[in-house]
Amino acid sequence: MKACITFVTISLVSVVALAHDGPHEGEHGVHHAKVELPAAKPMAVADPVEVGGITYSVEPGWGTKGVDLPIGNTHGGIVVDPDGHVYYNTDTQRAIMVHQGDGTFVGSIASRYPGIHDMVLRVEDGVPYIYAAHLHGKQAVKLRMDGSLVWALGVPMESGKYDGNPNAYNPTAIAVAPDGRVYVADGYGQQWIHVFGPDLKYQSSFGGRGNGPGQFQTCHGLIVDDRGEQPMLIVCDRENRRLQRFDLDGRHVDTPVTGLRRPCALSLYQGGPGSADDRFAIAELEGRVTLLDVDMKVLGHLGDNPDRSQWASNPVPKDAWIEGIFTAPHGVCFDADGNIYVMDWNAAGRMTRLNRSPK
Repeated sequence: MKACITFVTISLVSVVALAHDGPHEGEHGVHHAKVELPAAKPMAVADPVEVGGITYSVEPGWGTKGVDLPIGNTHGGIVVDPDGHVYYNTDTQRAIMVHQGDGTFVGSIASRYPGIHDMVLRVEDGVPYIYAAHLHGKQAVKLRMDGSLVWALGVPMESGKYDGNPNAYNPTAIAVAPDGRVYVADGYGQQWIHVFGPDLKYQSSFGGRGNGPGQFQTCHGLIVDDRGEQPMLIVCDRENRRLQRFDLDGRHVDTPVTGLRRPCALSLYQGGPGSADDRFAIAELEGRVTLLDVDMKVLGHLGDNPDRSQWASNPVPKDAWIEGIFTAPHGVCFDADGNIYVMDWNAAGRMTRLNRSPK
């Protein structure tokens, strides 16, 4: 540690582990920040933690280079493009923020889409696109990487799930199957997952409100696990505190993980053929990130916050943060090297990068 600066250190894993609801043409180009602020006063930093043979250490101050602060309420998702640029959401006109992997701010895109709640990046014929659940717009959108619109899907009234009330639809998550089918979760609404064909025509819905197998209490996050012969859709069933798996036709397969702390989002790291490092990361709103192995067994936790008063709390001020200790993880994403980006649901906006070693 540098002289004259005192850092309070605390483990990324807490000493005590106790097991919201809350179509327009997109903006072209990247909006650049005009002001570069002086370096912020260093805050307390968590110690590195080893989980499943990999050590994760927080990168202090990630995402603060060249950006006007505060960034605004972070209540969305994260994706990383093939070049390592990081994209994440705010509820401001800087709807999708773009950073280099080292944290340097590049700009923002898609200013017509503030309040995106989840994103997935998909490369199609060598071209990357962002698919997003636009909560504030009650729609799902496909965007080019400059933020311009490819298509938008509005309220699926043809599903018969909304009794003529489109305001009951509040999409929280999106996923895309290998065959091009699109899945949109109505996690802040009626708890259905809607399926659209590659032609964007409505096909079916599954789920509904409840706590039985295949039902949801806030279907908050989605991911397609395409590792096996039969790809599966994994759902973060937040208020039931579990993950559920479905085949791509919406049939319930199993409930591999229970007892979570309000799971919001899920990311899968694949290290390549024969890799023993494949793992899932789960953003849990109640102050931690959980890592799972390829069989969805718990490996351990990162950033586990011992202060329950900060769990799932949006207004936690910056002077109460500890770098690498989370308050309300809402988004999570691995990059190609296995580093982890975490978004806290926070009024000022909060992003964290955890570096992995060995590479």
